[in-house]
Amino acid sequence: MAMRHVLEAAGVNTVVVGATGCSEVTTSKFPTSSFKVPWIHANFENAGPVASGILAAYKSRGEKSPNIIAWGGDGATFDIGFGMISGAWERGENFLYVCFDNEAYMNTGVQASGATPFASNTTTTPPGSQSTGNDLPKKDLVKVALAHGLKYVATATVGNVLDIQNKVRQALTFSGPKYLQILVTCVPGWYTEAKDTVKVARLASQTGIFPLVEYIDGKLTNIVKCPNPRPKVEEYLKLQGRFKHLFESANGQDQIKKIQKIADENILKFGL
Repeated sequence: MAMRHVLEAAGVNTVVVGATGCSEVTTSKFPTSSFKVPWIHANFENAGPVASGILAAYKSRGEKSPNIIAWGGDGATFDIGFGMISGAWERGENFLYVCFDNEAYMNTGVQASGATPFASNTTTTPPGSQSTGNDLPKKDLVKVALAHGLKYVATATVGNVLDIQNKVRQALTFSGPKYLQILVTCVPGWYTEAKDTVKVARLASQTGIFPLVEYIDGKLTNIVKCPNPRPKVEEYLKLQGRFKHLFESANGQDQIKKIQKIADENILKFGL
C-alpha cells in the first residue's frame, strides 16, 4: 500500500532505488519487477549512495534529473544503511528517502531493529520468565533527520493514504534531501489480521504512539490531532500478537502502563 501510494503521488517522472527487504523481494521476481517507473535494486545498505550516483549521472550528462526516491525498510534505514543515508543527507543530495517502517527485520525472520518498539516480541527479543520482550526504546530517526538540517521531514501511516500522497507531493517541491517515515502494518510480523491493516495503523496515530507530524526548515508545521477522547494504547496492542504476552501477567500490565506513558508524552510534546 505504501509503495503504491508513494509512486502514485510522485508520478511517472520518477526513478526508484529500492534497498533489499520486503519491498524488494515481493515486487521484483527476476527478470521483471512490478514497477512502471525505472527501479534499481540496491544492497541492504546502499540505497543512499546509489541514489547519489544516479543524481551524479544526470548531472554529468547535463540533464535535469527526475524525482529520485530511495526507499527501504526500517532495518535498511535505522540500522544497516544509516551511515550511508547520513552521508547523503550531509552532502545535501537532492532525493526523497522513504522508510517503510514495520518495526523489525521482517524479511529475514522478524528480528529486532532500531525501530522495534518497547516490550514487543521478536525472534531476538522473545518474552519469557526473565523478559517481557524488547527492552530498548525505538530510535527517534525523525529527530536524527532534523539534526542533519533537512528541508522536509514527515511521518505518515498506511492508515491514511491521502496523507501519504500529500506529504510525498510536498516533499518533492523541495530541493535537497527529504525524509518520510511511513508506519506500515506487517501482518506476519505483527501477528495481525489482514483485515485490520488500516485499523491498526490508524490506532497507532490516534493513541499517540506514532505521531503524524511534518517539519519544514526544521519547524513543526503540521500535526494530525488525536481524537477526543483518544483510544488507550491497549486497543492498539490487543490487535497485535507481538504484544499478546503483555496481557498474560502482572508484569506485562506494568509494561502496558509504560507504553501508555510513551503515548501520553507524545501527546504533550506535539500538542496532539
